[in-house]
Amino acid sequence: MTRLIAIYLVTLSGALGPQPTTELHVDAQRTVSARTADDSSTRSDSLNDGPHVYWETDTTAIIFHLCYDELQPLRLRADGDTLHFQGRCEDDDVQYAIPRLAPEVGPSSYDDVPRIFAISDIHGEYEAFTEILMNAGIVDEDLRWSWGTGHLVVLGDVFDRGDKVTECLWLIHRLEQEATRAGGKVHYTLGNHELMVLRGDQRYVHMKYTGGIAHRSGVPYKDLYGPGMEIGRWLRSKHVAIKLNDLLFVHAGISVETVERGFTLDEINEMVREGIDLRPYDIVFNVLRSFLFEAAGPFWFRGYYGDMEGWYDRVSPRDLDRILDFYDASAIVVGHTDIGTLEAFYGYRVFGIDVTLEKLGSFQGLLWEDGVFYRVLGTGMWEQIVDMR
Repeated sequence: MTRLIAIYLVTLSGALGPQPTTELHVDAQRTVSARTADDSSTRSDSLNDGPHVYWETDTTAIIFHLCYDELQPLRLRADGDTLHFQGRCEDDDVQYAIPRLAPEVGPSSYDDVPRIFAISDIHGEYEAFTEILMNAGIVDEDLRWSWGTGHLVVLGDVFDRGDKVTECLWLIHRLEQEATRAGGKVHYTLGNHELMVLRGDQRYVHMKYTGGIAHRSGVPYKDLYGPGMEIGRWLRSKHVAIKLNDLLFVHAGISVETVERGFTLDEINEMVREGIDLRPYDIVFNVLRSFLFEAAGPFWFRGYYGDMEGWYDRVSPRDLDRILDFYDASAIVVGHTDIGTLEAFYGYRVFGIDVTLEKLGSFQGLLWEDGVFYRVLGTGMWEQIVDMR
């Protein structure tokens, strides 16, 4: 019989009142030291991860970290409308404040946006992400929102490949709240790697997570982002495609087939949200829903750059006109396809912002302000791309 060990959940002084300490039982094989596990070549501190927040009820949550080989759970009650706690490992200097209520789904379109900064395909590269945000003036040196009424767009693919996905997610989560209080907005749109993780595809997940907290806690990686988890429910409130002023933002792209099917932005976003947690047969045998999750849909489409034989043709200028006219847009901003450096195509009607971090040494972002588009380098320097006034 598999031996079970009890990891006790502690409470902050007075947080739950006179309730008994609760035990969380975890298989001992999942809590062994990293130095004796089958990934023994990895330093134990390199597997540190957290926090992950499981909403046990609508007022109580279990916060857990993997910290130097130990799973450290903590049960807390929300203080009014907010859950407050302090990090417990490499984030022990961070104070977290999480709204108790699940986030509401926002509009798909916004007008009168004064300035926009868009970045894509972060893939867990926390240092490069924070570097460009600081140098571009989006956040201050303490990583607090400092862009006033501006709108930041994170155009999907925060997940996979890199080893600081958790840090990136919590930063965006916090900045979203700070921006709203300042009159600005943070828009995190879902990319194909968000979709893959939420639906259990782990092909590109860094071993830090599958061999670390998922392995030791017994919570599968997919379920760390399930609907009962804070980050999971937050992600399920996000859009796939949004429109700011007359600019479309979508991770991979909008195909002409999307227009032929008559999908509005609201319909795209709602059908994807409904589909995230469905079984595969509920998607495969629904023609409209399956289209959105397949090659010509907004998660995977690459038709602005070339043909994909058997899946779609390269978008013609005429078809691009149809796409933009259908959504009453002047241009579309996309990530997903690594194009080396941030570039404009189709006469400045398509902006590709997925860049080669390894070659450039930093991310690049697209800044729009007063009708002018700029390429923003990792140093914060601007290069004008085009003036559309």
